[in-house]
Amino acid sequence: MGHKKKVQPILQGVLIEKAVAEGKCIAHHGERVVFVEGMVAPGDRADVRIVKKKSAYWVGQAVNIEPLSSLRQEPFCKHFGTCGGCKWQHMRYEAQVALKTQQVKDAFERIAKVPVKHWEPIVTASQTTYYRNKLDFAFSTRRWLTAQEVASEDALERHALGFHVPKRYDRVVDIEHCYLQPEPSNAIRLAVKAFALDAGIPFYDTVLHEGVLRSLIIRTANTGEVMVIVVYAGGEEGRAAASQVAAFVKERFPQVVSIYLMHNPKQNDNYYDLEAELYDGKAYITEQMEHLRFRIGPKSFFQTNSAQAHRLYSIVRAWAALSGDELVYDLYTGTGSIANFVAQKAKKVVAIEYVKEAIEDAWQNARDNGIDNVYFEAGDMKDVLTDDFIKKHGAPDVMITDPPRAGMHPDVVALIARVAPRRIVYVSCNPATQARDIALLAPYYEVERVQPVDMFPHTHHVESVALLHRK
Repeated sequence: MGHKKKVQPILQGVLIEKAVAEGKCIAHHGERVVFVEGMVAPGDRADVRIVKKKSAYWVGQAVNIEPLSSLRQEPFCKHFGTCGGCKWQHMRYEAQVALKTQQVKDAFERIAKVPVKHWEPIVTASQTTYYRNKLDFAFSTRRWLTAQEVASEDALERHALGFHVPKRYDRVVDIEHCYLQPEPSNAIRLAVKAFALDAGIPFYDTVLHEGVLRSLIIRTANTGEVMVIVVYAGGEEGRAAASQVAAFVKERFPQVVSIYLMHNPKQNDNYYDLEAELYDGKAYITEQMEHLRFRIGPKSFFQTNSAQAHRLYSIVRAWAALSGDELVYDLYTGTGSIANFVAQKAKKVVAIEYVKEAIEDAWQNARDNGIDNVYFEAGDMKDVLTDDFIKKHGAPDVMITDPPRAGMHPDVVALIARVAPRRIVYVSCNPATQARDIALLAPYYEVERVQPVDMFPHTHHVESVALLHRK
C-alpha cells in the first residue's frame, strides 16, 4: 500500500511584511518565519500554502492575495509571472528601489554588523525598460502552455523561441515581446523563428536532446552595432541549417555587423567553453564609455546595462580618489572595463581575472585605447594573488574588487588584510556576501560609505558599492 502524500496546510490572510534576498518575501505565522514565494508585495494579505518545513523557518507559496498592497501596479508585460524575468513588475518602481536599499542595509546590519558612516541614496535607473545589451533566447519543441490551452482540444503550436520557465528547464515561454532589450532584438527573434519554421529547421528538444537550433544570442551596443550568435547541434547538417539562419539575418537586418555560429553538442546550454565561428562581418561590436571604446566579442564579459555601468564605474573612480601616483589593484576585472576606466587617474593598475579569454579582451581594449599603464593576469584569484605576486608588482595603495555572487575566497580576504591598502572600493552584485567579506575586514577597516546601484529594474537584484578606509 502506497503512502498518502501529506497535505500541507494553507495559512489564511498572512500579512506580507517585507522583501528579502533572492526575490522572496517574509511573513510570520505566530513566531514562525515564513518565506513566501510568488508574485506578492509587502503589504499584501495572502493565503499561503506551505510547501517546505524547516526547524528555523517554513517556505510557502501564495495561492490567493486579498487585499492588495498599495505598492502594487499593473504589470506591463503579458509574460509576467511565467517567463521568470522582471519578477517585480507588479510593484511601483519607487517601491522597488526602496526595497533594494533596505536589502543592502539589512546585509550590513545583520551580517557584517559594522557601522556605516554614510549611506548614499540608491542610484536609480534612468531607463527601466529596454536597458539590457545582451539576451539569450532558447529554441524549443516544448512550448509552455497556458491552463486554457491545456484544457482546450485544439491542435497547438509547440515550437517556441524565448526563455526557460523557472524550475522547468524542459519548457520554454514563447516570447511575443520582451521589454528588456532595445530593438532590433524583438524583430530579429520573431523573424528568425518564422524563417526557421518556414524552412523546416528542427528546433531543439531539451528532453530527447534532438534537433538543430538551440539558442539565439543577441548583443546590442550603445554605438548601434548588433551581434547575433546562432547556437546549433547536429554536426555538419546542423551547421548548414544554422548557416541558413545566419544568411537570413545578414540579408534582413543590415544593422547586424557581426554574426557567429557555435556548435554545442553538450546536454547543457553553457557556451563559454565552445568555439565561436565568425560567419560574417566583424569579430566584435563596440561599446562606448566616455572616451573609451570596448570590444565586445561573442563571449565577452561586460555589464549588461551599459548606462548604469557607466554610473557605477564613475562612483568607483570617484571613491578611489586617485591623484595619479597610486598603484591600484583591480580584482575580478572581467574584460578590464574598470581597470581601463580608472587607469588615466592612476600611476599603474594591476588587474586579475579567472577567465583567460576575458583577460585577452582586457589587453586588447587597453591597446585599442592607448592605455599603457595596466597589467592583466589570468588565473584563480586565490592562487594568483599571493605574497610573491605582491612582492613582484608592489603593494597597492588602492584596491578595487568586484567579485562574482559568491564573494571573495577567505584566503583573498586574508591577504588583503595583510597587504593593507589605504582604501578598498568593494563592488558587489550580492550584498550578503559583500557584507560577509567586509565583516572579516572590519578589524582593520572602517566602512566610510555605501551606495546601492539599481542595475536591473523590475528584478530583486541590486549592486552595492562600499568604500573602506584603513584604520
